[in-house]
Formats: sequence, structure tokens, C-alpha cells
Amino acid sequence: MNVRTLIGEPVHRAEDFRFLRGAGSFIDDLKRDGMLYAVVLRSSVAHGRIRSIDTSAARAMPGVHAVMTAADIGQACSNNVPAIPLRLANLPEFKGYLQPVIASDKVRYVGEPMAVVVAETQAQAEDALEAITIDIEKLPAVPDRHVAATDRPRLFDGSNRTVRYETSFGDADAVFSEAEYTRKERFRCHRLTGLPLETRGQIAEWDAAKQRLTVFGATKVLFFNRRTLAPMLRVTEADIDMIEVDVGGGFGVKGEFYPEDFLIPFAARLTGRPVKWIEDRREHLTATNHSREVDCEIEIACARDGTILAVRGHIAADMGAYIRTNGGVVPAKAAQFLPGPYRVRDVKLVVEAFVTSKTPVGTLRAPGRFEANFFRERLLDMVARDLGLDPVEFRRRNLIKEAELPFATGKLVPYEPETDFDTGDYHATFERAVSEIGWDENKHLQGRLIDGRYHGLAAVPFVESGGSGKENARLVIEPDGAVSVYVGSSVLGQGLETTLAQVAADTLKLPFERVKILHGSTTYVREGFGTFASRSMVVGGSAVMDGCNNLLAAIRSAAAERLGLPNEEITIADGIVAAGGKQAKLSDFAGLEVEGSFATTTRTYSYGAHACHVAVDARTGHVDILDYIAIEDVGVAINPHIVHGQAIGALVQGLGGVFLDQIMYDRDAQMLNASLADYLVPLATDFSNVRAITMELRRSKTNPLGAKGAGEGGMVAVAATMANAVAAALGPLGIELRELPLSPANLWRLVAKSGERPAA
Repeated sequence: MNVRTLIGEPVHRAEDFRFLRGAGSFIDDLKRDGMLYAVVLRSSVAHGRIRSIDTSAARAMPGVHAVMTAADIGQACSNNVPAIPLRLANLPEFKGYLQPVIASDKVRYVGEPMAVVVAETQAQAEDALEAITIDIEKLPAVPDRHVAATDRPRLFDGSNRTVRYETSFGDADAVFSEAEYTRKERFRCHRLTGLPLETRGQIAEWDAAKQRLTVFGATKVLFFNRRTLAPMLRVTEADIDMIEVDVGGGFGVKGEFYPEDFLIPFAARLTGRPVKWIEDRREHLTATNHSREVDCEIEIACARDGTILAVRGHIAADMGAYIRTNGGVVPAKAAQFLPGPYRVRDVKLVVEAFVTSKTPVGTLRAPGRFEANFFRERLLDMVARDLGLDPVEFRRRNLIKEAELPFATGKLVPYEPETDFDTGDYHATFERAVSEIGWDENKHLQGRLIDGRYHGLAAVPFVESGGSGKENARLVIEPDGAVSVYVGSSVLGQGLETTLAQVAADTLKLPFERVKILHGSTTYVREGFGTFASRSMVVGGSAVMDGCNNLLAAIRSAAAERLGLPNEEITIADGIVAAGGKQAKLSDFAGLEVEGSFATTTRTYSYGAHACHVAVDARTGHVDILDYIAIEDVGVAINPHIVHGQAIGALVQGLGGVFLDQIMYDRDAQMLNASLADYLVPLATDFSNVRAITMELRRSKTNPLGAKGAGEGGMVAVAATMANAVAAALGPLGIELRELPLSPANLWRLVAKSGERPAA
């Protein structure tokens, strides 16, 4: 019996076969008997007082079963329109800024739900939507955080500033007062969204006889969403089943609790029929979480030899009209990772968050880290130039050394405990990136004009967190001797069906094909916590391993009774249970069931470096990526092919965020590019010269797998690396980059403003 080791092997994705032959089951593929269709009436006004909503004409139209407004929902909910609670970053100051499930007295952003129509067909529902008459008194919009800071006008009774807090470790002010060199700069990261291929959607089905609700299409954090929905509907959590189907990408924006996660189940119970809602692309761009829009003032103190002494920073975030389930994470993490992987022991940070008349924000892949790396690394290149240092050597001098780990970073997030960067060799990944990009051979090209284009290079290190909390699993031996593994983690397209099966098969010494991963249903495990923050393998995989070990113990105990031998003599491999010349098949133990769990309050810290070489046409603002390398140490790569795919996917998505993705509003807070004709995302052919290298240098000590998060490392340092390379290329024109995106139009304007004539 010789079962090969599967952890660390590039096993082909088990889920791909059904996708490639069109057998995937996404939410819009599902149909239920007697299903109705819902559409949502959304505000076209950015800020206004609702005077009246007349739904009488819509209710009378053919095929219409229900038209719901805040009045209807309030009447059914004890005269109280429910508000959506926070899942993460639960600061008490945010309480007065939570989003109601439907607008009642005011609207605060374009896209806010005001009514829901339910009809026999989608077309009938949309026709009825047009018949609703609304009277809104327009109020002045709050188009950005600068206007918000004046509190004229106010979106709520309180200030537009939802929270302000200060956090620090060491004594940065004292260091700055004596420093030989300081520099302060302001930077800005623009607003964008995750834009998965599949928009949001769900089907809710109410069983009146059993008083039970089933919701299809929930994902990411099913148990939290069930816990949120149950009291809103005045039912128990046990009365709700949430079922996850295949998901066409998540990226952090999909799966949080949105207004529709209440409105559609409410409509199903009201009508007594299954109700389906699928978001169109315009709705998605105006209603699904935005992210990123953060400004930063960052100041650094250094010795003349380039030793970084202290960092001070002020983060100001535009949160949109409401504080949604996890939106507060974005400014908090932007502050936490501002010092980066450097030996900085004196830090002082101020964080402010403002509400504006825009779509609310949430987390997007590498929340806060993408922004913080851009802010810090742009400043470091400026400092290196001031001090006459090679930017790579400047970073080498200040990177945390392995002997200094664990490195205390204090309590820079008010809702988290103090933390330490754990295991790693930051210098090794940085040197690999520097070598791969050919820094020593090519740095003489900085700012050189070659064939009409200016060349630039950059290399930056990063560190980022992931993987804490709790997760559960349940394992059952099937009649054929296969093992079904039920998990609380959600699958968002990241290959989890394969990697969790590798963990289970490896631990149980079973062939890979004898393990089946079942995910994304509140009926599968007693409690699950979901997929976010690069935790699914670190926490979810460890829960599966624990369940497997418990199953092995249960098999040995049962086999000891049958075979009459001590547990320690029993071997289990390849579906055979053997001892003392006697053996049984795993199928003989069919029905045996165990649970597994894993919990940790300590985060993992993956780390790495990015480097690139670009050529910029200053006449057009076009940037050509000649070479880009992303390197990350993930501790242990359960499946190197999947980790590599995650890295490349994150890298390309990050490049899209640097050059293309941008949500634009006018001064009346009207979104200007709410279609894919105007909101640009990368195509497969746009960034061809990109590479990723996964390293396994230092195992994590927080979990038995030794894994670290691997879903965001390709994204974390993209903006910082690209901005520094483009700035180096355009250095001869006296251009300094302080804002994203680096779109051709924005770069062209900077060149024009510089007054320098680009060489042909």
C-alpha cells in the first residue's frame, strides 16, 4: 500500500472538468417551481429627502405579485426598517451610520434601494418598476471627503466624520524632533471595485408549512449572513438554510450582507413563492461595494545614512454613504501596513473615515495593503533620491532581518490585539526579485530615452497578514469507502475543492479521487466562518486536517473492537485498515462520522517582493511592461499550480487597478462610468510580460500545515512597484507621481503640466 504524498503536489483542479464542459451550476442557472422575479428600484438622486412613493399603478399591472417599500417592510418589522450590522471593524462610532435594508426617509447615494417589484416575469417586473412615481426633495450632495469634512451638508444627524482615532507604538514625535532628515508627502489612491465576472444574485424560497427559508446563492460568509437575517425576519437561525452554488469570482466584494440579502427573502415570504433576483451590470457598478478610495499624508524621519527612524501618517478614507459590513477594515489596514516590512520602532498614525454621497465601500482583494504599499514605497523612492542612495540599497539597509523576527508591530488596529510579524526571510525574497529583474545590469537605464520611450525600473518588498479565526469541518465515511468532507469555508473560484481534498487525502492516506469536498451550506456543519482574508487554507485546511486525524482515531477505535488488537498496531492506508494479519475495508466503517475544528488568534504574515521594468511613451502616456516579477513566500504551497494561478490572477487584477479600473463621480455625486463601455478592466492580452515565483522558505508556526495566505500577495505591491518604475522613467521630465490611477490620460496631463517637451 503506497499512497503518494499529495500536499505540495501540482494536482489538477478537480472542479475544472465540470466548468470546462459547461456543467457548472451558478445562481442564474437555477430555477424553482413557481419562481417569481424581483427587480429593485434604485435612487437616481445622490442625496435627497423622500416625500412620497406611489406604487398603486405598479401594483395594478399584469403579473405583479408585490411592490415593497420601506412602509411595507417597517409595518412587518414592528415599525422598524432593519439596519445591516457590521461583521468586521466593529467600532462603536460606526453605529449611527449603518445602512438600512431599504431607504425610508432619505436617500444618500445613487443606487440605494427604494422599492422592490416582484412579478411573474423579469420583463413584467421591470415594466412595473417604471410605473412607480417618486417625489424626492433633492439635497446638496457630499461628493468627496473634503466636502464631508466641512459638515456642510450632513448626510446624517451627526458629523460626516464617522470616526477618528490615533494609534502608535514607540515615541515617533520625539524621534522626529531630533531627526537629521524628514520628508512629508501626500498621496491618493482612487476608487474602484472588484467586478467579478458574475454579478450578485440569489433565489429565496419560503416553505410556509414548515416555516423554513432556503436561500440559494449566498457565499463567502454564509453563517454570518444567516445570523444577520434571522432576527430581521423574526425567525431562528435554524429556520434558515443558506446554500452556496458555483461562484464566478468574489474578490472581497461578493458575499457580504447587502440590502438585497434581506429584501429577496422578505419578498419570498410575503408572496409565498420562490423569488429570484439577478443584478445587472449597471446595478453592480452602482450598488455593490466599492473600495480603495484613501488619501494619506505620510512623513518619515531618517538618519543621513538612510536608516529609517520613525514614520507618522494620517489616513483619510471616503467610506461612501454608509458603513457596510466590513468597510472599516480598509482605512484600518491602510494604517497598519504603512510602516511595512521595515525596521521601524516608532510609529504614530491617525485614521479618519468620512461618509459621502457615493456607493458604500467594503473590502477588495488586499484591502488597505495595496494602498499602504503605494503610499510608503513612493515616499521611499523620493527619500532615496534626496539622500543620494540607490533605492534598492536603501531598502536593503532597512528591511527587517530574520534574526529580528518575531518583530513587534504593536496595536495599530483598535479592534485587534497587539501582533508580531512572525517567520520569514524578507531579504531573500527581495534579493530574488532584484536579481530576476536584472537590477544591477539594467539600473543604468533609469530615465533613459530609447526609441522614443523612457525606461524605468523598481523593486519593492512587502508584508501582509491573513489567516486567523476559527473554522469547522465534518467527515463521513460513505458506503463505497470514500470520505465526504463537509467544510465551513466558502469556494469563490480559488480551487479550494482541490486543495482541501489534497489535505484530506494526504492525512487519511487515501487516493485523491476518494475524497469529496462539500462546501457552502449551513446544513453541512454546525457552524462555519467562511472565506476572507486569505484564511481558507490556514484555518479551513487545518480544520480539515484535524477532522481527518479525528477520523483516523475513530477508525482505530472501531477497528480495535473488531480486530482485537491495540490501536497503535492498526495501520490505515489506501482504504485498508489492517493489523496483525487481519484487515478490513474503509467501507466496512461506513457511516462513521467525526468533526474537526481549528482556531487561532494569531495571524500569519506572508511576505515577498515585486519588481518591474517599464517603457513609457511620454507623448501618449502609454506604459509598456517589459518585465514584471512577483515573488511571495507562502510557507507551504499545498498546490503550487493553484498558488501560481492565484499570484498571476492577483497581479493582473492589480495592474488593472493601477492603469484601468476607476470609478468616477461628478460634483453632484453622479457616477460617470456605470457601464463596461466606460469602466475599463484588463483583458487576457493586456499584460503578457508578467511572472510569479512562489517560495516556501519559512513555514508558519500558527497552524499545523505551515501555510500562509497566498491569495493576495500578487496584488499587494503592484501599485507601489508600477508607480515607482513609471516615476523613474519620467524622472528626466521632473514628474513626481502622487496619485493613482496611472492611466494614459493622467500621465499625459502630468507630462503636459511639467512644461517639459517629451523627446521623440
